[in-house]
Amino acid sequence: MSEIVIRKRVTLIEEIFHEGGKPAAQPLRRGAILCAIRNPFAGRYVEDIAGFMDDLKPLGVAMAGALLKALGGDPGAIQGYGKGAVIGASGELEHGALWHVPGGYAMREILGEAKAIVPSAKKVGGPGARLDVPVTHINASYVRSHFDAMEVGIPDAPRADELLLALVMTTGSRIHARVGGLKASEIKGEDGLR
Repeated sequence: MSEIVIRKRVTLIEEIFHEGGKPAAQPLRRGAILCAIRNPFAGRYVEDIAGFMDDLKPLGVAMAGALLKALGGDPGAIQGYGKGAVIGASGELEHGALWHVPGGYAMREILGEAKAIVPSAKKVGGPGARLDVPVTHINASYVRSHFDAMEVGIPDAPRADELLLALVMTTGSRIHARVGGLKASEIKGEDGLR
């Protein structure tokens, strides 16, 4: 069992009023929470790393709860989500994959009835690396209006021996979404896809 050592946590909230057209009746809110933590596997190859996912679960729940609170605290207002990780240069891509389970399940736990898979991105990068965290609708991955991404990063993270973990939530579709496809009002809720 590895201790989670947090160096820094950052919460970002965006409000998008328009994308070139008329202002939306309700601005889209996108939020991200990021934690720079020590990577217990940095600088060496470790075969059995999967147990660290269990260690990360409380952090995931705390991050998801803090992000929901920053977005107003109402789970019913959240329509989209995503997660991601940037691994410092002394780590490996697989260390970012450890965030898949604790990050995704934390948001599902906090949001309640979310059914769709939580999309993810990860990469190895240095301090200031930016990551486009993909976003989909929380109940149906095929809702085209909610295909989005939020660019996140911290200027001094990740350091070589760190992981930068991110969660993203949104309150709606892209502003002026109009390219067709499955609408949120048409979700059947059977499988997390449609």
